[in-house]
Amino acid sequence: MIDEELAAAAEEAVRTAAADEIMPRWRQLADDEVTAKSGPHDLVTVADRGAERHLTEALTRLLPGSVVVGEEGVHEDPTRYDALRGEAPVWIVDPVDGTRQFVRGEPGFCTLVALAQGGTVHASWTFAPARGLMAVARRGHGAWLNGERLRSGSPAGAVLEVATSHPDFTTDEQKQALAALRTEGVDPRPCGSAGLEYLRVARGQLDAVAFSWELAWDHAAGLLLVSEAGGIDRTLAGEQFSLTRPNALPFTAARDEATARRILDLLTAGRPTAA
Repeated sequence: MIDEELAAAAEEAVRTAAADEIMPRWRQLADDEVTAKSGPHDLVTVADRGAERHLTEALTRLLPGSVVVGEEGVHEDPTRYDALRGEAPVWIVDPVDGTRQFVRGEPGFCTLVALAQGGTVHASWTFAPARGLMAVARRGHGAWLNGERLRSGSPAGAVLEVATSHPDFTTDEQKQALAALRTEGVDPRPCGSAGLEYLRVARGQLDAVAFSWELAWDHAAGLLLVSEAGGIDRTLAGEQFSLTRPNALPFTAARDEATARRILDLLTAGRPTAA
């Protein structure tokens, strides 16, 4: 579905959107350029909107007949999310993943783009412009960071380091399930940018993530990155994360199968419905 030429062109589109729409506004935002969407923790900026418009135009031009499912576009029209279950190729876009960090002037944000069709992610791009990091994955062709092959490896220490859903975005029941990770041999912490947490797993710097929401733009790029680096993802039902149907949550993406199983066992035990 995607060859090297299209992959390179998509990478350039991501870099250009960041250079034109995001980085000029980093640490330069006026108060009226930041607003809340569904709540005080769900922020959007002129950079988010501008970058998504830029990417929508550029990416659909690269692949005629393709469509975009982007965070800001779906906020305006939720029916756009249904394109994930359609037949057309879909560019899944999170223009600024880690908007809160971006607003605070911190470097922990990235742009996430994935190309999917029929529920399968074929390629992804994770770009952290403030840190100069571009991670690219193509199904069956590996995961790469700034031209170097990524390998998730096996846990190096006795304690598993896990990034989890931030408390600001979890229900009481989800908090209870995730609380089960606070046990001997596991060191959980709230996540920052989901895309950068996935990159840490793919780089072998983090053992796993455990997330309780399933919006495609937060996960599609990172899940392929982890998979192509040798890692694994599983929901509480023991299945791979799905873009097109509901998932049993929370789910994990981990360095290896043993780590994923350890996390899932704890999450299952911590669910309020668990016997």
